[in-house]
Amino acid sequence: MQEEIKTNHDTEEYITFHITARDGRDVEMAIVDEFKYKKKTYIVSAVVEDDKISEEGQYIYRYLLTGDDFKVEEIHNRFEYEEVVKAYMNMEE
Repeated sequence: MQEEIKTNHDTEEYITFHITARDGRDVEMAIVDEFKYKKKTYIVSAVVEDDKISEEGQYIYRYLLTGDDFKVEEIHNRFEYEEVVKAYMNMEE
């Protein structure tokens, strides 16, 4: 699910990570926001294209920090995802 939150930033200021898209492509993502909800940490990210953060939408992932490294997890449960998106959108108002 995508949320239309506009961005226009260089990636120099953001932490980036890579995911594998459903079609098998390697996609670079930038973390544009982080928030906690129900004792879990989530990130809002956007696709990086030509060292710029895409304005075409943003994605929310579960975020796990382990020492100096982090891991992002796709939220597979549709109800959890919708609840987290709604909570984030309410934080932004």
